[in-house]
Amino acid sequence: MNSLSQILHTISYMGLPLLFAMVLHEYAHGWMAEKRGDPTAKLQGRLTVNPLAHIDPLGTIILPLMCLLLPGSFMLGWAKPVPIDPRNMYRPRQDMALVAAAGPGMNLLLAVASAVFLTLLLTIEPSLSVRQATETDASSSLLTAMVLRPIAVMALYSVIINVFLALFNLIPIPPLDGGRILTCILPAKPAMTLARLEPYGMLILVGLIVFDKELRVIHTITNTFASGLSGTILSTALGLGGAAE
Repeated sequence: MNSLSQILHTISYMGLPLLFAMVLHEYAHGWMAEKRGDPTAKLQGRLTVNPLAHIDPLGTIILPLMCLLLPGSFMLGWAKPVPIDPRNMYRPRQDMALVAAAGPGMNLLLAVASAVFLTLLLTIEPSLSVRQATETDASSSLLTAMVLRPIAVMALYSVIINVFLALFNLIPIPPLDGGRILTCILPAKPAMTLARLEPYGMLILVGLIVFDKELRVIHTITNTFASGLSGTILSTALGLGGAAE
């Protein structure tokens, strides 16, 4: 188990990026649903970026803390799903695909925005470093050490967290967004077959996580796709920032 100081250190940098990633993911679902004719989320007070309206005790608090406590684990969580009624939509199947895609789309948008913000910080303060502070950083100003560096580290984590959540949610297993997108675009019979998996979707996901050492599904998403996409977004943003100087 990680030491308490290390856990608190990680929470201090990852907590806010993870919270906003989950909250804005759900907000995006509700926003797209309203645009496609369903006001359910707005009528129930869920079309808001106020985190208190979206916190799920298990997915927003308990599971992320467990991920921090378990060595070698990855950061995972979710917010309370926004209520959606496809019967109110203009074209229920097509519109539900857009609603499902809006969540991962928001996470990718947040990842890009965080990378651009990090680039802006590094442009403003070229001596800024996102690595852990050491004695060699003693020459850094108080503003850099106490304000800019923590913000920069949170921006870096925001890129990584949002990319991972976007890709994880695109796994084509209901009730994840990828499964719902696939259900909406497949022909009727295959769509019904896939939809029948939804009651067992969470069990399948737990199995993928528990047996990841053998199956390597989550490992592939984390170490291959998520790392590659995060690196591409960061390098592109930093490259554009360097070119603009």
